Amino acid sequence: MANETVPSGYVNAGGVTPVWLNKGDNAWQMIAATLVGLQSVPGLVILYGSIVKKKWAVNSAFMAFYAFAAVWLCWVTWAYKMSFGDKLLPFWGKVGTTLNYKYLQKQADLPSTVVYSHNGAVVETPAMMPNFPMATMVYFQFVFAAITVILLAGSVLGRMRFFAWMLFVPLWLTLSYTVGAFSLWGGGFLFQWGVIDYSGGYVIHLSSGVAGFTAAYWVGPRLTKDRERFPPNNVLLMLAGAGLLWLGWAGFNGGDPFSANIDSSIAVINTNICAATSLLMWTSLDVLVFSKPSVIGAVQGMITGLVVITPAAGVVEGWAAIVMGVCAGSVPWFTMMVVHKRWSLLQKVDDTLGVFHTHAVAGFLGGFLVGCFAEPTLCNYFASVPNLQGAFYGGVGGIQLGKQIVGALFITGWNVMATSLILVLIGLVIPLRMSEDHLLVGDDAEHGEEAYALWGDGEKYDINRHGGNDYTFAFHGIGSPPMPGPRPPIEL
Repeated sequence: MANETVPSGYVNAGGVTPVWLNKGDNAWQMIAATLVGLQSVPGLVILYGSIVKKKWAVNSAFMAFYAFAAVWLCWVTWAYKMSFGDKLLPFWGKVGTTLNYKYLQKQADLPSTVVYSHNGAVVETPAMMPNFPMATMVYFQFVFAAITVILLAGSVLGRMRFFAWMLFVPLWLTLSYTVGAFSLWGGGFLFQWGVIDYSGGYVIHLSSGVAGFTAAYWVGPRLTKDRERFPPNNVLLMLAGAGLLWLGWAGFNGGDPFSANIDSSIAVINTNICAATSLLMWTSLDVLVFSKPSVIGAVQGMITGLVVITPAAGVVEGWAAIVMGVCAGSVPWFTMMVVHKRWSLLQKVDDTLGVFHTHAVAGFLGGFLVGCFAEPTLCNYFASVPNLQGAFYGGVGGIQLGKQIVGALFITGWNVMATSLILVLIGLVIPLRMSEDHLLVGDDAEHGEEAYALWGDGEKYDINRHGGNDYTFAFHGIGSPPMPGPRPPIEL
């Protein structure tokens, strides 16, 4: 068959396979993006739904599931270009849509990442232009935006009103996440200054941890008895969700060089070294102090290890990844188990899953340690700003450490301010916290659904008294009367 009769998509030249397209890079980037997406859905959906008390399983999982969908629509409509488009302000990009197919099929570029000399007259490093299309770039950056909001949700599980959460997600994405992303990744002032955030220690983890803690303050606490006793409803499913997080981090850190290159491989190796070291360190401390190894503790240690290595994954050596793992398994453990119990502010604010410790503390720690251990040659593989290196290697390394601290302070301050403003405004329209009746009952009151069938085959008893929704009737036939008899008591 002559080429003239073959659709252009199947022709290995021009059309949908332009000369700039590297099929290996494009394939890896889409796989990496999907791995990160799987960390959220189903990873964190499963983890949240199983690590909380049984009466909050549906609500917690649904908060993650909803956020993933809401961020998608906001991202392609306006938020991507605010994060990675043309500069509007030193910390913000211009609003714009990505829905035009001509935009999505062109070669990916981050226009504001061009780096000029100090006098601004000479281009030191041109703008990033990976060898894959904009569609891949938009997809890849979306999954990071989505998981940031979902991580934040861990601080307010078990009491935030779902309608308030529905408003919060697009507002926080727009007013907070886009600022951090543009400032550090999209070519903003912290990027131009040379602050290192390889894959989101600041943009994602410090941001979500600080914003989550701030949100927990404004939303208010859970019921006292929920704070006192909040056992996971399914430890095995919790481990399954944690496993998806761990393996998905290969895409999280391995995808950030925007190429299937040697730096990507180094990032993946360092990620696993640090996570394993941190898990073992956290578990060892649990055994030494509490005489029992905790599965929940092991998951926390795994997470802090993954978080700490994130800002450094492709720019540190393997020995540094081990050192960072030891710090990741001990410093957040200390702040959670010791400092938290002695600091009245931490006790007052009800951070349900301890996101402040596992993401804010760990994210700052990772950013600080990359300022210590960033290896000069590896930095040149990855960074647009030349001559970066950690304090351990001497020279200008001490300056880098100072830059890392300033970057953390900016992300922290902006997230406290933006998150507070958003929640105060939402609170003027709708209550942030559920009513006492809903807090007492949980999922059944908030959603009319429950995670587990504890009687019969999933049918509900006395629906007219205890609630439910249109889907409830499917369990025992449309139009059938409610099941008779009292509802069996369950632990709330």
